[in-house]
Amino acid sequence: MATAQFGIFAVGTSAHCYLEFDAKTGASAEELVRAIAGLEEPHSTVGGANIVVGVRPSIWAEVCGDCPPDVADFDVPVVGPDGFTMPATQHDAWLWISGSANDLVFDQATAIIDALAPHASLASEITGWSYRHSRDLTGFEDGTENPSLDEAAGIVATPPGQAGAGSSVLLVQQWRHDASWRALSVDDQEKVIGRTKLDSVEFADDVKPADSHVARTVIDDDGVELDIFRRNVPYGTVTDHGTLFVGFSREQSRLARMLDKMAGIGDGIRDALTRYTTPLTGAYYVIPSIEALSEFSPPADAD
Repeated sequence: MATAQFGIFAVGTSAHCYLEFDAKTGASAEELVRAIAGLEEPHSTVGGANIVVGVRPSIWAEVCGDCPPDVADFDVPVVGPDGFTMPATQHDAWLWISGSANDLVFDQATAIIDALAPHASLASEITGWSYRHSRDLTGFEDGTENPSLDEAAGIVATPPGQAGAGSSVLLVQQWRHDASWRALSVDDQEKVIGRTKLDSVEFADDVKPADSHVARTVIDDDGVELDIFRRNVPYGTVTDHGTLFVGFSREQSRLARMLDKMAGIGDGIRDALTRYTTPLTGAYYVIPSIEALSEFSPPADAD
């Protein structure tokens, strides 16, 4: 049975580093994947740090072919009817290192950058951290729509018997927060989000604004909600900060539909939170199953 990478579900970690890489000129897709697979195993905890690795969908399809259904690169921006744009900044590989302390994550991230240097160039580095346990920098509880850990594997991993079994699709976006958010009253902030700030109670449907963040990020089919699994974290400094959206799903369509709905594509109703946050990046990655990635690992007795 194919198994999703364990680090996806390692909730409670407070220190995070997110690295994106581009293959160097002359490096083949297979060489890049083999280099990634040759890192410390992503299905174990190494030196107190968890590692999750992802590969550009088109690259994984080229070297493996065993992708979750209908997965594509994020190579076209999402543009709403009013011109609001979510940029496409696709890279070739993504690695997430998380742990209980910054020094553990720093050392592991440094080792990964050094190990991949012959094959890939570092394109992006973001450091994340926890804020008031589980809140984002708007002050609201984050991840309240998440399924329980008991249910998460079924949300994240492609089911057995399907292409890409055990693999997941990741959407990662960096959202910078606008200082104008802090000028809003708590009441106005709650209307933007669609739930209360103090105790995170979602507004009833008959009072929840149609453009609230909650209303625009819930996806359903015939009234049945289609969950995703979020591992968002705050990033940045006091004067330049925001949220790194890290969302996993067994189906890319759930993630793509959420972005379209946030941008107002289809009905013209744009997510109110996008008026106080700015998307800076956007990429999709296949998070291969442990078994699929291990097919590219060097032999155990290799020097």
